[in-house]
Amino acid sequence: MKISEAENSLIELISRYNINKENVNSKPEKQATGVVLEEKVSLSSMARDIQQAAKAIEELPEIREEKVRELQEQIETGRYNVSGEKIAEKMISESILDVVV
Repeated sequence: MKISEAENSLIELISRYNINKENVNSKPEKQATGVVLEEKVSLSSMARDIQQAAKAIEELPEIREEKVRELQEQIETGRYNVSGEKIAEKMISESILDVVV
């Protein structure tokens, strides 16, 4: 390939870029070729899954009524027992997570 041919190709590419840039900036409905410009957005499957999960979370109640009733009943009947070991384990694991994160 001759250098002049490569230079001509480069000039042609630059001019096409400038023409396309002008077309995008002026936002015409149709280009000179009659092709309709349109914008498309496509979501990945992960993005769709995240949207579905977010929607499902929004539909959940803030307070789980059945859990609250169950705990109230256990407290009132004296069946609610607190395990000191479980509380200590939870406190230690959370403090370790705070240090790591």
